[in-house]
Amino acid sequence: MPSFDNIPDTVSFPDEERNILNLWDQLDAFKTSLKMSEGKPEYTFYDGPPFATGLPHYGHILAGTIKDIVTRYAHQTGHHVIRRFGWDCHGLPIEFEIDNKLGISGRDDVLKMGIDKYNAECRSIVMRYSKEWESIVKRLGRWIDFENDYKTLDPSFMESVWWVFKQLFEKDLVYRGYKVMPYSTGCTTPLSNFEANLNYKDVSDPAIIVSFPLLSDPETSLLAWTTTPWTLPSNFALCVNPELDYVKIRDKEKNKMWIVAETRICSLYKETQKDAYEILQKLKGKDMVGWEYTPLFEYFAGMRASHGAFRVLADGFVTDDSGTGVVHCAPAFGEDDFRVCQVANIVRKGESVVCPVDDAGKFTEAVPQYTGRHVKECDDDIKRELKNKGRLIHSGTIVHSYPYCWRSETPLIYKAVPSWFVKVENLKERLLANNLQSYWVPNFVQEKRFHNWLQDARDWCISRNRYWGTPLPLWVSDDYAEMVCVGSIEELERLTGQKFDDIHRDKIDHVTIPSQRGPQFGVLKRVDEVFDCWFESGSMPYGQIHYPFENQDLFQKGFPADFIAEGLDQTRGWFYTLLVISTALFDKPPFKNLIVNGLVLAADGKKMSKRLKNYPDPIDVVNEFGADAVRLYLINSPVVRAEPLKFQKAGVRDVVKDVFLPWFNAYRFLVQNVTRLELETGARFTPDVNASKKSGNVMDKWIQAVANSLIAFVREEMSKYRLYTVVPRLISFLEQLTNWYVRLNRLRLKGSVSPQDCELALATLYDVLLTVVKTMAPFTPFLTEFMYQNLKKVLPDAHPDKLDCVHYLEFPQAREDAIDPRIEEAVSRMQRVIDLARNVRERCHVSFKIPCKEVIIVNKDQGFLRDVQDLQAYVQSELNVRKVTLVEKESDFVTLRAQPDNKALGKRLGKEFAGVAKAIKELSHEQIANFEASGEITILNHKLGAGDVQVLREFKGGRANMEAAWDGSVLVVLDVSEDEELKNEGFAREVINRVQKLRKKAKLNIDDDVEVFYQVSGPVLKSVVNQFQGLIASAVRVPLLDVSQKPAQAVVLISESDEVANAKLTVTIAVTGVAFNDKSLEAKFGSHGAKFVDGVKTTLCCYDINRLRAHVSANQKSVRFELDGQNVELVHGVDFFFGAGEKDKLSA
Repeated sequence: MPSFDNIPDTVSFPDEERNILNLWDQLDAFKTSLKMSEGKPEYTFYDGPPFATGLPHYGHILAGTIKDIVTRYAHQTGHHVIRRFGWDCHGLPIEFEIDNKLGISGRDDVLKMGIDKYNAECRSIVMRYSKEWESIVKRLGRWIDFENDYKTLDPSFMESVWWVFKQLFEKDLVYRGYKVMPYSTGCTTPLSNFEANLNYKDVSDPAIIVSFPLLSDPETSLLAWTTTPWTLPSNFALCVNPELDYVKIRDKEKNKMWIVAETRICSLYKETQKDAYEILQKLKGKDMVGWEYTPLFEYFAGMRASHGAFRVLADGFVTDDSGTGVVHCAPAFGEDDFRVCQVANIVRKGESVVCPVDDAGKFTEAVPQYTGRHVKECDDDIKRELKNKGRLIHSGTIVHSYPYCWRSETPLIYKAVPSWFVKVENLKERLLANNLQSYWVPNFVQEKRFHNWLQDARDWCISRNRYWGTPLPLWVSDDYAEMVCVGSIEELERLTGQKFDDIHRDKIDHVTIPSQRGPQFGVLKRVDEVFDCWFESGSMPYGQIHYPFENQDLFQKGFPADFIAEGLDQTRGWFYTLLVISTALFDKPPFKNLIVNGLVLAADGKKMSKRLKNYPDPIDVVNEFGADAVRLYLINSPVVRAEPLKFQKAGVRDVVKDVFLPWFNAYRFLVQNVTRLELETGARFTPDVNASKKSGNVMDKWIQAVANSLIAFVREEMSKYRLYTVVPRLISFLEQLTNWYVRLNRLRLKGSVSPQDCELALATLYDVLLTVVKTMAPFTPFLTEFMYQNLKKVLPDAHPDKLDCVHYLEFPQAREDAIDPRIEEAVSRMQRVIDLARNVRERCHVSFKIPCKEVIIVNKDQGFLRDVQDLQAYVQSELNVRKVTLVEKESDFVTLRAQPDNKALGKRLGKEFAGVAKAIKELSHEQIANFEASGEITILNHKLGAGDVQVLREFKGGRANMEAAWDGSVLVVLDVSEDEELKNEGFAREVINRVQKLRKKAKLNIDDDVEVFYQVSGPVLKSVVNQFQGLIASAVRVPLLDVSQKPAQAVVLISESDEVANAKLTVTIAVTGVAFNDKSLEAKFGSHGAKFVDGVKTTLCCYDINRLRAHVSANQKSVRFELDGQNVELVHGVDFFFGAGEKDKLSA
């Protein structure tokens, strides 16, 4: 019985993957692998938590694949790798869905409904797609623990978040303050600065210039420019740059006096309108400080007397690159506005900021004319009112990049809100230092993008005026003079005398803590806010294992994490929050190694959109091509270098066609030929790891050298997390294995040389295939498992590589004694020669089936020529050439031409370059050859070296039927002339091709016992078949027999006609059956009549041919039976034969 299971001609990778998933389920493979690795060094991995309110997209699949590869590799290299999935359960994504579902537009709606009911609605959708996530992640081959997942809504996780916050609070890194923040009116909450940077869009906004008449000179107005007319009702000051030059001008047509920056007159007049105005006065910005003006609206007119509003301030943030050089300041809606007004005491500490806009972005009753309307809706009406007042000087539009809420897709506004902040600016130096302690791939993201973000880091707003989240554990007095920060559930229970199994808002908002100052001071109440969900995800290293309340030893051994990976968009998200919190807590980076992937875009380069349906469903692609194909397509792309990828379904198909199918065919070829060898020898195939050492075949040694060099390379590069170098090298190796080793050694592997050589070749191929399966296992877990389950069957039971699952095996170690750079170089040189000659054939349209007379290889390097000579048999066979000629003297075939390096020499020689360049181009062949030998040449008194002059080689030509190709170091010249003999051999190879195609079409295995018959219509083709009978028989492994020799009772499997050499060729494949010597049978049994003779034939044909062979062998070539009362004895080789081919051979 064959050692290997039979492998069909075709394979459905998705179907086989589903079979592998069933196998893994039966083995409980992931858990088993974890159990097997217990006690080994821990490798800590953090998985960033996604929301389960939507389904995974290609970005998730990409990041998940990278994580799976690295953690599988870590396991295979001797580590215990806990992999827990996590879920982000709080925050805007969930609340936004509930707000839309219930029609909630603001705080009052939630309070009217009740926070308990609102949170219950949120909780109900948190894990909506969790089962789908688990199914998809599993289908993609990722091994990660869903049973012991962590959720940010778990009390244990939330308690760790409280602990983190208390550490920051006690280190005086937390404060409450008014700050102008990016604010989402769609989600009614402030956002952090990095959230505001997540979703910029190009939009068209108003761009207007308005006038502010001076109290001291009402005929003169300062002009300010703004793109947010809705902020003008809240204007409290104007700001100029103290050092800029300003001018007072008179508009001649309107007879109005205006003040703008001198360089910004262009905002009012075109270059051709200089006669439309006159400059009356020049002054510096600092000269105008303190000037008072008439406000646009009377809503807050009292602010002049009470706070000194409506005057000119000066600050360096004002520039003259746009607008008028005068900035209108609405301190409630601009960060710089707030700052300069605070310095001017218009905004005062301890007082609320005047802000006539509510949480939903609508004007309050403080602006009665627009009360209840969203601010962005009022722009046109405000412009109209200003025009009616004569204060609108210019109205236009501007297209600019503007931030939108990443969740609600509504435009952000900037709004002063009371919030809780972490003092990131105090940590800036430590953040920069700790960033340098981690290793990022690619490093430019760390050194540029992330470094720059840290360099400009601002205090982090960690609070949200929302409901579904981890509540801030702060209990405060009404005047905020007394604050208690709670760091655990036990502490809260001790302070309140109550028990808690849940600490969401609806469970603890009502809880008070007695004032430590005495009963007369009342009680402390919890602040309204909850944590930003980014604070929770940044706390996941602690929350996922309930640190420090549990698992202290586990945390201390595994922190910082060995590895994390996410997309480029997390540079200002998760990567940042992890670093801020770990730096604040421990002054350490939170991870040692990080892979940053780029964004996966739709095929048109746009963002993938469910609404636009501009990308194929991931599961549809997996079901069509397989998960391994999707994985390999993604990780063999620019996206692993943090560059964008335009997803192409055709790219996944190409992975199957160009990588998996050749790999599968090499594996199938091994199985077929091992089965054939076992049937021929009767001995079980036992692979010998030292086969390549015993073999004298250079290709056996070469493929082992390449395989072990690959292992060494993968180990080195994976230690540096450079998937972008590893994956191309793996794919390149598969091409070397399938397209070079197997193809160049097909005859050896089929046993055409000798049984001993065949066994060595098969053992080499087996060892290399098993090695590549183990090496590729982290990258393509399904296909490697599929192959391994069959490959392991020939291994002894005690062999370390014979386990239940390929993913239990250790990653292979490179065998240093097998690595041979010289052999690799020699074969590489041969490959270059073959590739160049192939190019010539293709360019000249010379079929590979027609032999060429000669190939000439020209190279002045004797070592190069020796390498090709040693491998000359492969060159001849692969190129189908009769003769290989090696030429060291280049001048017979090559013309040398020199060309200057224009950039290098032009810069160095200046005006003299032109003359030198001309002289370089005029150098003779001998001069250039001498330059190459010496490495230098003097031209027009300038000594030039190798970097200054480029030497080009060109085929001289002028030789009949000779065509050439050149790759920069070797010239290959091919004789493409044809004669009758060469053409006829080409026709013979066409015949071979037709037979092989027919065998494949009939789905025949290599060991199927068949005979091949032919019929031709023309004398030329008949002559070709007769002349090259040996070549054809050697290739198709059976003689090609004339159709007239086909037994009448033959069972035909397939028959087809085709055209070869302008003649009709019919090929018929039949099952090998009994053939008869009609003359002998007639002589023996003719007296009994024709019917009796036919009965003899029919009786013998009823025998199974293999049993008949065994019977004949045991009974000295005779078969005896009784027919119609007559004894019949038939002699093998006289009366009958095993097939027409044997009859033809023995009869001859």
